[in-house]
Amino acid sequence: MPDRDEYPAIRSRTAVTFDLDARFPDQVFREGTGDSLFCEFDVALAPEIWPALCTMARWHGDDRVELLVLEPDGDDFYVHEGFGRPAVSLSVEASEDDYWAAIGFEPGGDALGSIAISANVIAITGPSAKWGCWGERDPEVAVFQGFPDEAARSEWCARFGPFLDVSGTLESYLPIAFGERPVPDMHAAALTANYGPLTGKRP
Repeated sequence: MPDRDEYPAIRSRTAVTFDLDARFPDQVFREGTGDSLFCEFDVALAPEIWPALCTMARWHGDDRVELLVLEPDGDDFYVHEGFGRPAVSLSVEASEDDYWAAIGFEPGGDALGSIAISANVIAITGPSAKWGCWGERDPEVAVFQGFPDEAARSEWCARFGPFLDVSGTLESYLPIAFGERPVPDMHAAALTANYGPLTGKRP
């Protein structure tokens, strides 16, 4: 957990990558590149995702990965309840266990203070602001952008997946959030416009 001075710096750096007020299906990236890959929300808060995050960080010369919780509110919930400030900054040399220790940490033994349990909206990026992962618990998905090229994207997907492109996400992940019904047309159109592939090719 960051100290009082570090937390605003993490939030400021994260705001370079993301529009912190945006939510799906709107574009959450400041500079949306398309060709996104999605996973289930809980995957982004599992130790197994750590090598994938570090790979993205190293592509862009980042020596750290930073995670910021946007919902619940840092002051109104985490600080008010005595849980500290909801952010994590870890070296890319850290391990999966280190990542889990940070996001799974239960302040004072209270599970509600654990980021892995309580976070509803998260943003993950690095100091370069050239890549990121944004996740929302309500639709139960997280999206990744910042692949250097199609080859790197395909190799990353094969190595760390499963991941789905936006069309696969609309077919497989999101219907669960809509009560097992098809995703509403307006929502699907907005998500596709914001996160659809640039090349028309699937991962």
